[in-house]
Amino acid sequence: MEGQFDKLKIQLEQQEWPSLYLFKFISPSDNHKIALITNMFDEVSDITIRPSSKGKYTSISVKEIMMSADKVIEFYEEAAKIDGVIIL
Repeated sequence: MEGQFDKLKIQLEQQEWPSLYLFKFISPSDNHKIALITNMFDEVSDITIRPSSKGKYTSISVKEIMMSADKVIEFYEEAAKIDGVIIL
């Protein structure tokens, strides 16, 4: 995983923190995988879940106040461990 998010981290470090950040994921429409993603965030997070038109995949968008670029990267590293999940 090391290095996978280096370019993103450089971009994120140019922003001011704390900041509202939008995470976007595409997951197979598997309730367990969707739960793994949504459970990474707090119950107060703004989470939007939308199935694809054929229902095979599910889009998950999460708006969250993040404290630093490092914290954003930590969430992406955790999501990257979930098989079949695409990080946008």
